[in-house]
Amino acid sequence: MPTGEKSDPGPACLSVAYLGPVSYFTKFLLHGQIIIDVFEHYQKQSYRNRCVICSANGPLALSIPVLRGPAHKNPVKDVRIDSGKSWQKQHMKSLESAYRSAPFYEFYIDAIMPFLEKDYRYLADLDFGLQEALLDILGLDPKVRMSGSYLEVSRGKMTDYRERIHPKKEATAIPCFNPVPYVQVFEERFGFIPDLSIADLLFNAGPDAVEILKKSIVSREPQSHT
Repeated sequence: MPTGEKSDPGPACLSVAYLGPVSYFTKFLLHGQIIIDVFEHYQKQSYRNRCVICSANGPLALSIPVLRGPAHKNPVKDVRIDSGKSWQKQHMKSLESAYRSAPFYEFYIDAIMPFLEKDYRYLADLDFGLQEALLDILGLDPKVRMSGSYLEVSRGKMTDYRERIHPKKEATAIPCFNPVPYVQVFEERFGFIPDLSIADLLFNAGPDAVEILKKSIVSREPQSHT
């Protein structure tokens, strides 16, 4: 039985995420309250500005370019998107190329595209807006809020996933997460690839996505990490 069907393990802290991975979205089912830390320092090569999908050539990272320099030392809420680069067209083209043959691509792409067509100034605004839309698509209504300051997480008070959910870390290392396989477009070529972007799950599994998220929550209590 998933932990999410037992007692609420308490609040959790997450970073912002761009079309975050499956593991990221399981936390909205597991925890009764989610706080998104927008005052933490920006980290390169993380889910804060990238997602990972599966293309015809295998896993593909789609990254949102951000302005370089001192901004990297500022809170995530102040990190600006580099509007001088045509990343939106690239991402739209990559999503279409990877998933146009997926059974539910046409059902969900119209809800995602507006966020790739609008010129957002700040990364956190894009991430948070897109996250709300994805939760709505999934039919989830968790208690979510942005932090008012950097979250100093005390052990046992809150589960901290900010460093645990990361592209360079194995999915099996994420507390309370065990990826449940589902049919993917290029599975015959690459086998099942766990913990891809939530877009991969939606386009491939459609209305079964929430049930897969639930089954991916393992029945052990999460541990807080500072």
